[in-house]
Amino acid sequence: MKKAVNKVCFIILITTILIIFSCESINRNVNSEDFPFRSTSSVRLNDINRSIEDNPIYALSLIYIYKEIYSEIVTDENEDWKQLLIYEDEAKKNLIAAYEKAIQDEKWEEAISYGRNIANLRLAVDLGFDSLNTAREADLILFDAKKKLQEGNVLAAFLSAVRSHGMQPLDAQSSLLFLEKAVEARQRRTAAFFLSAAQSAGAVNIPAALLEYASGSDSPSDMVKGVATVIVDRGFRVERGVGMQNIVGGSAFFIDSSGLLITNYHVIESEVDPKYRGYSRMFIRMGDSTSPRIPARVIGWDKALDLALIKTEIETEYVFSVVDRVTPRVGETIIAIGSPVGLEKTVTSGIVSAHGRRLLQIGDVMQIDAAVNHGNSGGPVVDNQGRLVGVVFAGAVPFQGLNFIIPAETLAAALPQMIKGGRAPRPWLGMTLCETLSGAEIIYSSPNTPAAMYQINEGSVIMSINGKTITARQGGLIPALQQEIFHSGPGELIVLETIDEDDNVKKHIMMTVPRPDLPLLDAARIDRRDKITTPLFGMMLTLQQTGLFSSRYRVNRVVRGSISDQAGISEDDSVSINRLRILEDEGYALLEISIKKRRMGYLETNMQLPVWLDSPDTL
Repeated sequence: MKKAVNKVCFIILITTILIIFSCESINRNVNSEDFPFRSTSSVRLNDINRSIEDNPIYALSLIYIYKEIYSEIVTDENEDWKQLLIYEDEAKKNLIAAYEKAIQDEKWEEAISYGRNIANLRLAVDLGFDSLNTAREADLILFDAKKKLQEGNVLAAFLSAVRSHGMQPLDAQSSLLFLEKAVEARQRRTAAFFLSAAQSAGAVNIPAALLEYASGSDSPSDMVKGVATVIVDRGFRVERGVGMQNIVGGSAFFIDSSGLLITNYHVIESEVDPKYRGYSRMFIRMGDSTSPRIPARVIGWDKALDLALIKTEIETEYVFSVVDRVTPRVGETIIAIGSPVGLEKTVTSGIVSAHGRRLLQIGDVMQIDAAVNHGNSGGPVVDNQGRLVGVVFAGAVPFQGLNFIIPAETLAAALPQMIKGGRAPRPWLGMTLCETLSGAEIIYSSPNTPAAMYQINEGSVIMSINGKTITARQGGLIPALQQEIFHSGPGELIVLETIDEDDNVKKHIMMTVPRPDLPLLDAARIDRRDKITTPLFGMMLTLQQTGLFSSRYRVNRVVRGSISDQAGISEDDSVSINRLRILEDEGYALLEISIKKRRMGYLETNMQLPVWLDSPDTL
């Protein structure tokens, strides 16, 4: 016993000596000239200063965060504030210098990105720079399209040219250039698009061969030649002690004569998912089951949109065009082509049943009634004129028996990033929204995201993005807001204007970050359970009573259309959270609660609320 006491005393003595020496060391360091004491704001200013020259956009983002935090507690006489304003002016000038250098070096994609930042910040007028407008951006995109054409990147060139035309009509010479290349690439609908642009621009003496090809049409029997069956061999799986071949089947269609095809991400997921540890090999087949398997590889993918770009080294007899911006109306006839349950080259017909289904993280999809099944996933859908209107994704788990397509316009917008290879980065601000009569309300800001760093007030309503007021049909406002920032890559600045419950209008200049695969996963891991119920389950809680093992909350609000709304939960119900389970591999969360419903006389019952982590209501 005495030895144990002596041992404890010895440990306490050594610890005390170490603390004394540590404090002396700290005091010497603090008082030394090499390690002067620095305030939090000066540390931020140094961080800004280090970024001004090499990365002015990042420097500006730090400056605007600084302003959000300190604007109400400092004055114009504050030395740090004066220095901040100097840094801001330097960063703006460096941003314009980077823009001009990118143009000089013909790095058009960089110039386009810098130009968007300059236009959003209204720097052109402020710094006496030539006015930047939509027409100027259209010129840069057209320059980029012609450069890609010279480099042999024909598909990307067509996409850029069409985008430029949407901002500012192409001139006759440019239209004829792309018309000729479209005919060479055997993309009839693309040729028809540029023929129309050339004629609108007043082009004359168009070669007869170009006119004839662009004015022609393709039949479904022609189109099936450009559709392939996708086979992803995952080896064997064991069920009840019996080994079974594990094969995932889907469809794909050629969009470029170099061998590029489009399919769904969920078809090829095992090829690129780092969490998948098993065997996985991908092939395509152009004919029936007796046809040879042709090796294929994944070029790029977009999990949020369930799209993937794959490549094989064969020539195809038919290439689908992706330039048409066609949105068929409800009731119009469409044709789907694919390999349902492995039956190759199947053509089915139906109608568009509905628009605006919110099944993906970004944007919305169309519902169709054409007969499609597992295996149709990734196949093309065209209208009666042979124009691509969408990509099938079949077998959505909660909607068995219903069929949907990703709009062709969404595919065209997503392709440029997928062509570059790898995971396509998408911009994200970290906010969860709900649509109300007042507009898009911010109901949650995820931790460690721009929305949290810029201290966006929950309950505020978005008034505009980059100076543009966004309007949409009922239920379509959130997809419209997502679309507005879709072309802004991660790392670009956007201007978000909001109004809070007290009618205070605020302008936030924010830098976007890459969108996570599961936007609310990190928030669900680290945020308080009573807060995460808002974005995940649509249930806003107020603490009512704190207990030793659990707390009691009052339901302050229920978001319309949420899982809580569907479960019959209403305002003033009393809730106790028993458990929140995050099942990352399965992609969903499960909330276990005890609830006393007001409508049921506050009789206490237990409930489980499951919800997917890939919420479509995030921005």
